Amino acid sequence: MKLVKTFGRGKDAADALIESLERRGAVNTARVEPVVRRILATVRKGGDRALAKYAVEFDGLAKGQTLLVSRDEMKEAWDSTAPALQAAMMVARGNILAFAEAQLPQEWTISPVDGVRTGQIVRPLGSVGCYVPGGRYPLPSTLLMTVIPAQVAGVERIVVCSPKPAKETMAAAWLAGVTEFYRVGGAQAIAAMAYGTTTIERVDKIVGPGNLYVTAAKMLASDECGIDMPAGPTEIVVTSESGNAAGIAADLVAQAEHDPETLAVLITSKEELAKAVEAEVKLLTRENEIAKQSLAARGCLFVTASVRGAQELTNRLAPEHLTVDSEADLKWVQNAGSVFVGAFAPQSMGDYVSGPNHVLPTGRFGRVRGGLSVVDFVKVITVQQYTKTGLKKLGPHAIALAEAEGLKGHAESVRVRMK
Repeated sequence: MKLVKTFGRGKDAADALIESLERRGAVNTARVEPVVRRILATVRKGGDRALAKYAVEFDGLAKGQTLLVSRDEMKEAWDSTAPALQAAMMVARGNILAFAEAQLPQEWTISPVDGVRTGQIVRPLGSVGCYVPGGRYPLPSTLLMTVIPAQVAGVERIVVCSPKPAKETMAAAWLAGVTEFYRVGGAQAIAAMAYGTTTIERVDKIVGPGNLYVTAAKMLASDECGIDMPAGPTEIVVTSESGNAAGIAADLVAQAEHDPETLAVLITSKEELAKAVEAEVKLLTRENEIAKQSLAARGCLFVTASVRGAQELTNRLAPEHLTVDSEADLKWVQNAGSVFVGAFAPQSMGDYVSGPNHVLPTGRFGRVRGGLSVVDFVKVITVQQYTKTGLKKLGPHAIALAEAEGLKGHAESVRVRMK
């Protein structure tokens, strides 16, 4: 990891590095965009034939193996799963379910004046596609995180796509009650769900994390299919003045082992803490090659001139995961996907069993939204209802505004009902 001071002689170099990190989302996906465009176009034109070709080439689909994972396969996977893992999945499912139920928007009505009622109704999306990565590691947790909120929202058709789904992922699918699960991954899976093929009918929205190819594919397909957010390679920022060096280092390494593209950052005004974390990271990565590679390429230990400077830098980076020292720190946090508070809240707990979703915005999209939630699977539709009395009270104001804008038809549509 690089130790970078944001003040003094190294300020100019630090500023340049920070600016590059602020551009990380667009720069990273641009690297793979030409390849992704070709894959999307090929699947869109070739349908199942192109999908099967890519599934064999990229996903290791065996000859004669179907894209669809049967419910019998899912049940067999669940039955052969160790009881301890079954119990862990059930705990995770329960907490994710409870959190999603608490998040669900409510319907309501108000009456701003007599004779006028306004409010909102909540309706689920018709269909969603849940992308579950399956490259380096099986991610049954991601299946639960994407499927369960959709179920709570009431989505009728839920599709899961995952490359080379492991037994653990199929077991989670059985637990969650998934009925439509395909052995397909990468940009080709996004293309199939966005545009549709004979086998995989298109969906209304695609959610879930993925590598740079998946993230770029989601963004390119978003003009025809809804997406949740760019949720690409993992990002972690720890902003601390008093944290335990071993705990901080463990969190940095834990997230860095996801992907060589991971961004892992400590921000502090205490140089001694930064150096202690650096030493701990070296110890923890001796036998963790992916984490070592990731931290060498994108690991940063920023030392700022002040606590305020550390806070400002954190919000500039708008990280996917953020750890802070105490609840008091929440007052200054403006931009982050999910926040972990204190020495006893390792980010790994959020990855698995806490309940809040682990599908989180990357590439500085933490500036504009938080993580995946049940809200991503519903439409909040506004409703307006008038009586004659209500129209007489508010109508003249609408007419005045319409005439000020020169929209005579708008004014007349109100006036004709008031006569």
